[in-house]
Amino acid sequence: MKASPQTSDEELWRLARAGDEHAFTLLYRRRQGAIYRFAWQMSGSRSVAEDVTQESFMALLGEPERYEPARGPLAAYLYGIARRQVLRRLEKERAFVALAADEGDSAAACAATQPVAPHDPLADCTRRETVAAVRLAVLALPAHYREVVVLCELHELSYAEAAELLACAVGTVRSRLARGRALLSERLRALRHVEAEVEVKRCCA
Repeated sequence: MKASPQTSDEELWRLARAGDEHAFTLLYRRRQGAIYRFAWQMSGSRSVAEDVTQESFMALLGEPERYEPARGPLAAYLYGIARRQVLRRLEKERAFVALAADEGDSAAACAATQPVAPHDPLADCTRRETVAAVRLAVLALPAHYREVVVLCELHELSYAEAAELLACAVGTVRSRLARGRALLSERLRALRHVEAEVEVKRCCA
């Protein structure tokens, strides 16, 4: 079978293991963006996301026998590798890199969200601020809440898929997601309150 953009992940990986470099290239191009976004949304650091993405695919290549198709899709397996890489870095560094430190990332995040009307700089600025606020609020969540929010809300994994990836019960995913959403809402409300106070002081100055 010849590799093509329509070939499944699992078949591309089978072909890649047999020595088909084109198949691995197709697989990498298909999945690296999602793995990068996951690592970035978890860490807030562009450099960490780049390293984790590279290391995840290197781990796949380095131990090809560890992936078993019968246990789940290849995409979930890659998410699992990336998750372990990110958590290892967070555990080592004990600090999150603020999103603001990666100015290029804010623009990239904005570009990935819904489009705004052309030639509307005010709307674009507002959207940038909103996206940045959400990203920072997500980064401020404890890791076990953050990962379910990122996986289920931002990457649209099902509860069952997230539970398989995190090696926990579906009920645990549901409860963590509910708590993560609540914490996220609290942080965003607090942020809006602070911004409103700043704006009032600015207007009264």
